[in-house]
Amino acid sequence: MKKKQNLTRVLPVDRRIITVRGQPVMVDADLASLYGVTTKALNQAVKRNSSRFPTRFMFQLDPDEKLEVVTNCDHLSGLRFSHVLPFVFTEKGVLMLANVLKSPRAIDVSIAVIEAFVRLRASLLAAPDLVEKIARIEEKLAGFQDQLDAFQGIVLPLLTVHQANSRKIGFDPGKA
Repeated sequence: MKKKQNLTRVLPVDRRIITVRGQPVMVDADLASLYGVTTKALNQAVKRNSSRFPTRFMFQLDPDEKLEVVTNCDHLSGLRFSHVLPFVFTEKGVLMLANVLKSPRAIDVSIAVIEAFVRLRASLLAAPDLVEKIARIEEKLAGFQDQLDAFQGIVLPLLTVHQANSRKIGFDPGKA
């Protein structure tokens, strides 16, 4: 039991779950690093067992999705120049990977990943209107940006003119 707790602490699983096409998923390169195999080996295992991975378990990113993922996920910057489009796995796909990759590490990693998906789902259920609230805040901030730009265009130039015209009162030893 202690081994699984250490593995969960060592693996930054929660931060590797991203949203693509409205679904929480993990990129094949992240899963491969967690499982301790190459991405090529992971994808070969999936291809050998393709009947276990329908599109609701995994899908391949299109070029625009790949660019967005690479742009938003610093740890995936190595994928930027890859000519291969990455696969992403849903929670069910990750669970199926444990059946395909039968090492003890694969089982432990799958447990950690499934627990991360469950935590994500629980946090989303705890605040169902959070996404809507964030969107409203972003809209308000966009409106304030216009006001801030106007302030900077009108008031800040006045402050710099005032500072240039102001005289110091008192003795300046540097001018004596």
